[in-house]
Formats: sequence, structure tokens, C-alpha cells
Amino acid sequence: MHIGMDDTDSTKSGCTTYVAALLLEKLIKLKTEFTDYPNLIRLNPNVPWKTRGNGALCLRFNYEQELVDTIKETALDILETNADLEAKGTDPGIVFLNKSNIPKEITAFAKKAMTGIVTLKEAVRLITKYKAEAMGYNKCRGVIGALAAIGENLHGDHTYELIAYRTLENRGTKRRIDKNSIMNMDQQTQPCTFNNVDYEKKRVIITPRGPDPIFFGIRGETPEIVKKAFRLLKPKETVERWLVFRSNQGTDAHLAEAGALSAIQPYSSIIAKGTVSRKPTKIPLRHTIFSIKDETAEVDCAAFEPTGTLRKIAEQLVVGDVIEIYGAVRKRLKTERLTVNLEKINIITLSPKVVYRNPICSACGKRLESMGKDKGYRCKKCGTKYRKAEKTGSIEERNLNLGLYISSTGSQRHLTKPFRRYGQEKKRMEESNLIEGWHS
Repeated sequence: MHIGMDDTDSTKSGCTTYVAALLLEKLIKLKTEFTDYPNLIRLNPNVPWKTRGNGALCLRFNYEQELVDTIKETALDILETNADLEAKGTDPGIVFLNKSNIPKEITAFAKKAMTGIVTLKEAVRLITKYKAEAMGYNKCRGVIGALAAIGENLHGDHTYELIAYRTLENRGTKRRIDKNSIMNMDQQTQPCTFNNVDYEKKRVIITPRGPDPIFFGIRGETPEIVKKAFRLLKPKETVERWLVFRSNQGTDAHLAEAGALSAIQPYSSIIAKGTVSRKPTKIPLRHTIFSIKDETAEVDCAAFEPTGTLRKIAEQLVVGDVIEIYGAVRKRLKTERLTVNLEKINIITLSPKVVYRNPICSACGKRLESMGKDKGYRCKKCGTKYRKAEKTGSIEERNLNLGLYISSTGSQRHLTKPFRRYGQEKKRMEESNLIEGWHS
């Protein structure tokens, strides 16, 4: 059986991974045999109705046939007890699928749910066709994510995350953990763990800030490495329970090749190539905006202040540079071009940067000053005037290298592949390998 769940949380409380952890403990007591780690599947980060990280969960296991009703009743009871059903915008969903192999249509549905927009109607059609069962609450949008979590079997690149949870009395308070132990853990486990610390912003990022039950999460390449990292930490409050998930986090699974710029759609996450067509400008709050174009269209690109180095790189681009952009496409307003919120920039070729300066006085060698538009120049030192002089251009050396630039660690989406993971991608799923002590 595959049980998919989504959207049990709200902006104020709850966490779908925690609901999955509670259900897993109940299922183990029912003598089920898990065939995989619980799957934490991050879906399209650009959907406007997501709660936080847009993560859906799937549990996969074998069971005795006489337990089927008990399993489903247990799952529904845990979801209803722990989901924030009264919160606006919380639309939980759960899907049960009894099949050894996931149908290709459901796998394709999952891929679409990671890169674009899918509808509840599409999900219901597939649930009906393949004789799955589903329960939705409120607007039932969680059914979409629940089915997508089942469909993403992680047979390609994947990572692991050990998530530790807080006791009930500590939720809503500041998380207490020894910062030096996090730094030490990161140094001892790199490059096999990632996104523990944002060194650019000097900030720990394994601990969330909200009132949800998560204490911290450690992401890495194997179950063994995240467990090793866990043992190196020194929490200053009690860990209620912890669990290792297998995930698509840090894999760039949300990004799809757009081809032509005219083909990109709002709410999608894309990779696209173009030539810088409008020089970067700063807007309030230190964000940087520029444009790129190809033979089919022109789009705006935004590097926001939290992206750190990426914004600084964007500032140095000039018209004519050929780049590849990675990012999320914002909804178009009537008066605007489409805008891509940048996650990465790959600089392919650099155009010469020509800098124009006022001409030099032929009498004394000093640089002239303008007398106003179309009025020529004069020398402030000797007073000589030049009615027909023009600015002179020279090529300025650029302190910018070709290659890939990624937003600062703390501003990266859950799905964004960080530098540490390049070269460590998995080409296929390893054999099911549940290490001893993968939950507590």
C-alpha cells in the first residue's frame, strides 16, 4: 500500500511530516513491513495556495490483507486529529493506493505537480481510473499533493533528511540548540550534508522559525550521514521523536527546460537561455531587475536582496551577456512582462563593457565638464570650450567569471540543488536499504 498525505498544516501550526511520523509509529505496531523510508516530496514551490514548503508525504509498506480496514481507519483518525482543519487555506487530503508498481500516468502527474499547476479534477480522474481511495477536507486541494507524493517514486536523484521534533510544551518558543555543535557538525560531515549553515549571512538554517513541531532538520546524501550528523548535535531541549525521510529536496526537481522564452508560463519553475537586453537597475529594498531576450520574447529577471551573492552578480551584468537563468515565473500583471525570480544564473559569454567618459582638454590634459545637454564641454582649469566634443568610449575589464552562481544558502528553496550536491547526484534508486534505527 502507498498512503499519500498533504496540506495538514497551517501558517500557525502543524506539519505534515509530523502527521506521517505519528502514522508510521502506529503502522509499525500493526506489523506492517516498510519497503522504503517515508518519502518527503516537495512540489511546485510557486503555487499561490501553498502553506510553507509545499511538501507532501508518502508511506510505502506491505501488510496483511485482514488489516486493510484497520490501516485506513488509523490513517484517517491520525490525520483528522492532527490536521489544522479549522484554519483558512488548510485543505488536507489523503490517498490510498494498493499497487506494487506505480502507474506511469500517476508518475507523470507527480512530475507535473513539481514543475507546474495540476488540478483536483486531474487527480480525481486518476484516483478513479486506478481504483485508489481518497478523502479530502475543506477544498480538498491536499488530495492533489497526496497523489503526487505517491507518484514520485524517487528512482532518480534523491537525498535524505532527518527531522527531529519538539515536545508539546516547547512548541511556539525559540528553539534551543548549541550553535557551535551545528558548525562542528557541518564541518565534519561536508560535503555529504548540505544547507546546515548560511555562511554568507552567518545564520544557522537547520532550525525553522515558526510554531510548528519541527525542532531541526539535517539534509544529506545517505541515511547514515544524517544520523552521524544528528549524533554530533547538542540540543538544549528534549527531542520528542525523530525520523529519516527520503526526499527530492536539493535536486532541482522543480526546474524544467523552457526552450524559448515565449513558452514560459506563470507559476512554473524554468531554465531558459537569453541575452541581457536591459541593464540591471536597483529598486527599493536593494532588489536588482534586468531583462533578457531571445528570438521569441523578452522577460524580466529579479534578484532579490536575500539572494546575497546572486544579486551582486546580477548587478554586474551588461547588455549583450549571454546567460542561462533558473527560477520561478511570477504571475503576469496586465502592464508587465513575465518576471522570473532568480535562483541561479549561469553566465555563458560576457559582452565587452564599454565605459563612456567626458573628453580630455587638449590644452592642459584635464578631463572636461559638460556645459549642459547639446552645449558642449569646457575645461574647468583653463576655461577652454569645446562645442563639438563628444564622450570617448573605452573597454573596461570585467571582474566577473563565466559559470554558475546560486542564491545564498538561507534563501534557497527546498528543491534548489546547492553547490555541495553537484557531482553527487544519484542516477538511480539504490536497493531498499532501511538502516537500523531510522526512527525513534
